[in-house]
Amino acid sequence: MAERGVIPTPANYEIFFAYASGENTAVARIIGDRIKAKMPFTQAMLDDLRERFFTSARMDKTVEKTSTDLTGAVNAVFERLETHGRDAEAYSRTLSAASGELDSKQSPEAMRKLVDNLVAATHAMETRTKDLEADLQRSSQSVSELKAKLDDVRKETLTDVLTGIPNRKAFDLELDRAIEQARAEQTPLCLFMCDIDHFKRFNDTFGHQTGDQVLRLVGGCLAENVKGRDTAARYGGEEFAVILPQTALTDSVFVANTIRRAVESKKLVKKTTGDILGSISISIGVAQLSPSDDKVSLIARADKCLYGAKRAGRNRVVCETDAEALDHVDAA
Repeated sequence: MAERGVIPTPANYEIFFAYASGENTAVARIIGDRIKAKMPFTQAMLDDLRERFFTSARMDKTVEKTSTDLTGAVNAVFERLETHGRDAEAYSRTLSAASGELDSKQSPEAMRKLVDNLVAATHAMETRTKDLEADLQRSSQSVSELKAKLDDVRKETLTDVLTGIPNRKAFDLELDRAIEQARAEQTPLCLFMCDIDHFKRFNDTFGHQTGDQVLRLVGGCLAENVKGRDTAARYGGEEFAVILPQTALTDSVFVANTIRRAVESKKLVKKTTGDILGSISISIGVAQLSPSDDKVSLIARADKCLYGAKRAGRNRVVCETDAEALDHVDAA
């Protein structure tokens, strides 16, 4: 950042951390290309990059605008109600005055004038009431649209931009909920962690765009092979995770192997030429929630199984009952 003259703000640190860690492949590619081409890093360019690729930045901007619009809509309703309240008070005073005049002796002409005034005041109040109803209906529709917009923003913050499946934040929230539910209902809960085999090789050999294609392909296979109550998420980088509520270890291993075979059956094709670049494989570690587990320990045990699958040769599923594979991890 210092070499490129980038101001060390938290927002800029977030961008360059994503580049350095490789966590956001799209950002890593753009930053890397600019560095190689010795192109300048302006603050406007960095702000645009953050807004395009970082969910929190887009969310902040959208929430700020939506909140402003919502405040404006609510204030408009209050102003309209205050105006209607004043109109109602004026109409009430008109009725009270007319009531007093009716008690006194009035000539026929004065009585007609009084009735005409009451009819006119009533018509005016009726018109203002209808206008208020129309305004409130429009405001209600506007508020509903703004609420839907906020819901969309919330969904966006829980979705991985590249793969379209739930992101790490969504995974953390869902795993907390799933563990609580499993405890309350005394039902099994399994978690498996997945890692793309030799992912760095795809990036180094074919470039980041192909790496992105691999990530999307794996994310799609996960999404296609889980049930409605299950959650497949991108955990970070080339690592994915799947939460399986109400599923025992044996059944979870079956699901994991189904996904592993689905990924293995895919061929990576270069879009521009149609050339087949090779096959993809993933390694998976499976763990079941135990009475002593919390979220951290469950993830750690699934990760240990994942490393066992890697050390045992990759493109395989290892669960916590596979003693031989896990012995290799302990020995390492």
